[in-house]
Amino acid sequence: MAVIWYPGHMHKAQKQIKEVMPQVDLVIEVMDARIPFSSENPVVKTLRGPRPCLKILNKSDLADPAVTAEWLSYFSRQEGIRAVAMTTTQKGESRKILGLCREMVPLRAQRGEPIRTMIMGIPNVGKSTLINALAGRAIARVGDEPAVTKQQQRISLGNGIVLSDTPGILWPRMEDENSGYRLAVTGAIKNAAITFEDIALYAGEFLLQQYPQALMARYKLTELPASAMALLETVGRKRGCLRPGGVVDLHKASEILLKELRAGKLGALSFENPTMVERPEEAGDELC
Repeated sequence: MAVIWYPGHMHKAQKQIKEVMPQVDLVIEVMDARIPFSSENPVVKTLRGPRPCLKILNKSDLADPAVTAEWLSYFSRQEGIRAVAMTTTQKGESRKILGLCREMVPLRAQRGEPIRTMIMGIPNVGKSTLINALAGRAIARVGDEPAVTKQQQRISLGNGIVLSDTPGILWPRMEDENSGYRLAVTGAIKNAAITFEDIALYAGEFLLQQYPQALMARYKLTELPASAMALLETVGRKRGCLRPGGVVDLHKASEILLKELRAGKLGALSFENPTMVERPEEAGDELC
C-alpha cells in the first residue's frame, strides 16, 4: 500500500522553499520523537543541500526514553547534523535552540551577521508551537489537525536569528507501508487518508507485540487479547461503545484507542528504532 496525501498547498510550498533556500544558513527540522525515521522527510534533505541541519525530536515526553537515546546517538554520527530531544510545550525548552543555532553557524555569529534559519517538518509535529515558544509570542497558528500552516512567513527571533516558517510538507507518495501507518497512528496524516479502523488495528498489533503491559494497565485487562481485532472489541466493551444488540462499534473503539495513544495515556511509546534503518534485514518484526 502506498499512502498518498499531498494537498495542493504542499506542492506550492515546496517550490517556495526551493526559491528561498539560497538565503538560508541553517535548517531546523522538527520531527516526532516517537517516529524519527518516518517523520524525517526525504524532501528536506534534498532541499537543504549542504547546509547544516538541527533536528528537533519533539514530543519526547510521549516517546520511550531508551529508544530516543538510541536515535540521538544515530543522528550524532551523521555529518552536519545535530539532534536534540525536547518537548516544546515545556517552558524554557525551546530557548536552547537559539544557542545551538549560533554554535552551528559560528562565522555569521562572530561577524555579527544575522543567522538565517528555516524551520521545516511534516504536518502535526509541533512546528507552530515551537515557533511561538522561540518568538515568545503567538505568531503561528496551532492546531491538532495536520496542515494548519499553509503559507510561509519570516520571523525575527531576536539575538541575531531570523526564522523562515514553512507549511508542513509530506512527500507525494509514501511507498513504505509501515511508515505510512506510523504517520497515521501519530496523527501526521489526516485520518481520512487511511480508514480509521485500519489505523487502530495497526496500532493495536504494535501495542500487543511491544507494549502489552501498557494495554493491561490502561484498560485494566486480566489477560491480553489474542489479536488486534480482539483488542478493539475489548476496548469497545470496556468503554461502552455498543450498538443495539450489544455489537461493538469498532469505529468508536478505534477513536478511543488512537486518541488515548496520541495523548500519551498509554505511557511513553516509540514506534521505531535505528536498527530498522541501519540493519533493516535484522529488524524483522521487532517493531511493526
